[in-house]
Amino acid sequence: MDAQSRGRADGIDPADQWVLNPDTGDYELRLNNSGGDSGASSRTSGPRVPHSRGPVQDSEGGRRSAPRDGGSEPRDPAREGRRGAPGREVPGQRRRSANGTRGPESSAAEGPGSRHTRKSRKAPKARRKKALVWTGGVTAFVLVGLSVGGYALYQHFNGNLNTVDVGGSGNKNVFDTNAPINILVIGTDKRTGKGNEGYGDKGSVGHADTNILFHVSEDRTNATALSIPRDLISNIPDCTVRDENGTEKVIPGSQGVRFNESLGQSGRGPGCTMDTVKAITGLKVDHFMMVDFNAVKALSTAVGGVKICLAKAVNDPDSHLNLPIGEHRIQGEDALAFVRTRHSFGNRGDLDRIQIQQQFIASMIRQMQSDDTLTSPTKLYKLADAATKALTVDSGIGSVKKLTSLAQEIGKVNTKNITFTTVPVLDNPAEEVKATVVLNPPKADALFAMMGEDTSLTEVKSKKKAAKSKQDKLLKGPKAAAADVRVDVYNGGKVPGAAQATVTWLQNNQGVLKSTNKANAPSKAAKTTLEYAPNQADQARALAAMMGLPGSAMKPGTEDAEGLQAMVLTLGDDFKGAGTPVTGPAKIPDDIQQANADKAVCAK
Repeated sequence: MDAQSRGRADGIDPADQWVLNPDTGDYELRLNNSGGDSGASSRTSGPRVPHSRGPVQDSEGGRRSAPRDGGSEPRDPAREGRRGAPGREVPGQRRRSANGTRGPESSAAEGPGSRHTRKSRKAPKARRKKALVWTGGVTAFVLVGLSVGGYALYQHFNGNLNTVDVGGSGNKNVFDTNAPINILVIGTDKRTGKGNEGYGDKGSVGHADTNILFHVSEDRTNATALSIPRDLISNIPDCTVRDENGTEKVIPGSQGVRFNESLGQSGRGPGCTMDTVKAITGLKVDHFMMVDFNAVKALSTAVGGVKICLAKAVNDPDSHLNLPIGEHRIQGEDALAFVRTRHSFGNRGDLDRIQIQQQFIASMIRQMQSDDTLTSPTKLYKLADAATKALTVDSGIGSVKKLTSLAQEIGKVNTKNITFTTVPVLDNPAEEVKATVVLNPPKADALFAMMGEDTSLTEVKSKKKAAKSKQDKLLKGPKAAAADVRVDVYNGGKVPGAAQATVTWLQNNQGVLKSTNKANAPSKAAKTTLEYAPNQADQARALAAMMGLPGSAMKPGTEDAEGLQAMVLTLGDDFKGAGTPVTGPAKIPDDIQQANADKAVCAK
């Protein structure tokens, strides 16, 4: 059941359960009466506006607030307003029509009211599990937190969001059902908002200062959060930006510059950063989410602080972080100082700061999914409000409804299966004073290949893994001699001339003389495939071994080939070049930095 219709047969939008408490000024969760009460059968049961004193359990396991004096039920200004009594009116519940639009407020009397028991009871597991799904968007990027959570359904939150049209750089759909999801999270150094004058570069238009590519597997069992260093020397491709009127402009690319220049510099927008990530990793980015300094301060405060652990005392005058050794719960300015410090831990560089940011994000994920947050309606509202105000997203997810849909999909990933890692890099050999880094090709290519093939960095049991094992069995068995392999090669990928180059390599290096260049494939192909008949299985296994094809590339037919019929090899976007294996490694190299989202570590 989706967030718009969870458990409500009467069509009432759960978001409309939020009402303004005139006594506290806070929005709180409106709860309906349930069951009968002979003592209250003569009154209508309109919605209640709970006061903000200590939460108690209602008869259905939901939380509400206790009356201030512990005696009578709290007064409902909304109900009294409809009776003509004085007091501030609270918006009544609104229903949605069949097409999803809001209808007028319901003024009809509902069923008999009843008093709820005050006996505290633990929330059922099913209710907590559903809440975790609603707040699942925090796993995409903790700094946008509950903006993608289920409670954030108010149209009010839509007005908070800023959107950018990135054109063909992103995905027009929220997500594709049978495909991975790639979300680029960008933290900029733009100084906006009160209290941020002392941070970042003065006058900065907002560069890509912190960058995390969040990859969610096709089967939603695992996710990889890949940090991309801002000082990585990159080739930024030409990109297209659109202004508010829809006018397009092509921004020329730049060669051999810092990655952070993919945003802001020369008028580049988030779509340019998305294109740059694709050029580096080979992974198509579906959506982006962008925040600045205010997001860290506002969201860490909204959740009541984020737990961190310091293995040593820190006093950094640059970031203004000053904390003793031990565990802390930080928010606001301290939280921002923690994620900004680069002179306090490790080798005192940007790569060490990236690991600190990963620890902070992982801790906030755990905090947002804790009972303390999930069972606090006021905290949920404040978190959602702060998050949406801090967010800029692409138009493909530019509404609360779309973000909620994305969150529910991402929320399927268990926190223990979220792995943080960083693009493998080396110090720039062209510099005497090391200020930038370059890719470490063997390690980086292996990591990108694993992500491209949806290989989890954590051990995960899944239906997809079982299916992969079944496909891999197609690679096992006798192999034909190279002289007996007959194949037609098509190019459906992005490497120009790949079909001819592959045929040349097969003939000259592998002895496959019966290979033929068939030029371009009828349509583009994301993945390389090899189609063959049952009586060509030995040829297929031989060719797969030569080219390093994964089991998933094997596409056996059902009818035997006749005469001189050849197999069909279609090169996809995952094909890098003749002689380069298409398949990635089965596991991540041991010396690549990684951290798990469900484990707390101390910064040192």
